[in-house]
Amino acid sequence: MVFAVEERDRLRERLIELARLDPDITGAAVTGSLAVGSGDRWSDLDLAFAVRGPLGAALERWTGRMYRDFGAVHHWDLPSGSTVYRVFLLPGWLEVDIGFTPQDEFGPRGPNWRADFGPVARPASTTPSDPADPSSLAGLAWHHAWHARVCIQRRRWWQAEYWISAVRDRVLALVCLRSGQPTDYAKGAHLLPERLTAPLEAALVRSLDEAELRRALGAAVTAFGAELRHTDPELADRLRPMLSELDPGGRGGG
Repeated sequence: MVFAVEERDRLRERLIELARLDPDITGAAVTGSLAVGSGDRWSDLDLAFAVRGPLGAALERWTGRMYRDFGAVHHWDLPSGSTVYRVFLLPGWLEVDIGFTPQDEFGPRGPNWRADFGPVARPASTTPSDPADPSSLAGLAWHHAWHARVCIQRRRWWQAEYWISAVRDRVLALVCLRSGQPTDYAKGAHLLPERLTAPLEAALVRSLDEAELRRALGAAVTAFGAELRHTDPELADRLRPMLSELDPGGRGGG
């Protein structure tokens, strides 16, 4: 079941309210498409917080809150300079991205920014790093799978193909990581046995036909679920019901 827009809006208001009550959060902003009114029913919820002092305590406190109070299923980090973007997956495929930034560097990093409270600086732009730990790779995989599904719903065929291929690439990286091979740019893929790579061949997109995109996405999601059972069985169990919603065959890697 996909989240409702009203649910996302209520969550946004609640999180900003909680940020105002947090003595270590000195500023907050809505970012992404929702900040400029260009979002739709599929859009993620993107927020930015200014943090007083070291980020660690705020990250830990807010992560606990997202799991305890809002039913988070998984999270992963995307560091960018001094900012840590913590990406949460909630039930109903509601993705909540919260950027935690030192208060002296809190400010817009692009045009999609709407400050809610707190002083705003003008930080220099930075390039996000490419995480290569199992949890981050798994997070990227479900993130890409969901966005592939959304692009199919939006009838953006080329963008859907992009995200499906990205899912396949992240699953391949997980296989390489588990096998002790290089993960970047598929450098270790040729060193893997065929029994590990063969399932990913079905995730190759053969055309931009909607049925084919859905088929390839289902294959990618199945391969992801199967690999996750090796790398993180507990997370595989938590994600299985949600992944099954993205797989037309209902397999979800299960």
